[in-house]
Amino acid sequence: MASQGLITKLQETIENIPDFPIPGIQFKDISPIFLNPKLYEEVIQDLVAFSRGKVDAVCGIESRGYLFGIAIAVALEVPFILIRKAGKLPPPVISEEYDLEYGNAIIETREGQIKSGQRILIHDDLLATGGTTEAAAKLVEKQGATVAQFSFLTALKGLNGDEKLKKFNAEIYHILEY
Repeated sequence: MASQGLITKLQETIENIPDFPIPGIQFKDISPIFLNPKLYEEVIQDLVAFSRGKVDAVCGIESRGYLFGIAIAVALEVPFILIRKAGKLPPPVISEEYDLEYGNAIIETREGQIKSGQRILIHDDLLATGGTTEAAAKLVEKQGATVAQFSFLTALKGLNGDEKLKKFNAEIYHILEY
């Protein structure tokens, strides 16, 4: 869906930081995108085009899912709902626990903000193994809503995150793949 021009601009803008945060990791720093308002706007327009007319609300995953998710929701004129790490939102909350490589984590959203029957877009900056996004989707479903779409700025091929999300029968989109 993204134009080759947008893909090229992003590839030229996103910085590769070797051995961060640990040796062997190639960190993709998206922060230079925010130094170029026109490029940021182009990214938002692309992500909005994927979702226009297909969702009733956008859920963004803490914290980098907020960077684009809020702007997507504003452009679509739909609510934006925070999905946060446990203990960051005031009660009442709905929680979902999920496994990490070494342990587990919990994400939450405020009770009543996701409405039964809504079609939800879950947005994050990066799709890796899909564990956090899968937990977010379960959180949405617990509240009677449907995950209609997942969107990401980037995806890491070889980690098969999209395979984990296919069970939700939702559209999956990312602009770049590394």
